[in-house]
Amino acid sequence: MKRWQIPRYINTDRAPTYGRALSLLKQEGKCPQDVVQRQIKYRNNVIECDHVKLKRIISATLGFKTMKTAYATIKGIEVMRALRKGQAE
Repeated sequence: MKRWQIPRYINTDRAPTYGRALSLLKQEGKCPQDVVQRQIKYRNNVIECDHVKLKRIISATLGFKTMKTAYATIKGIEVMRALRKGQAE
């Protein structure tokens, strides 16, 4: 995996389970040791604001049956949003 593909920070809310989960992932070797968890409220609000439209669409479909359909649907929704915002051609 290239260095630019690995996150330096993980933004979460203040739920205590995130810290424990991140430390377990680091112990298992599934997450690099230098990844830092940031519990800054406004950063998480930006992320949640971006995901709220996606959550509305997913809840309207009553969820997904398989990971394959979930992946394809979410990927398509994100591509359409990027096109609408002018982030892709």
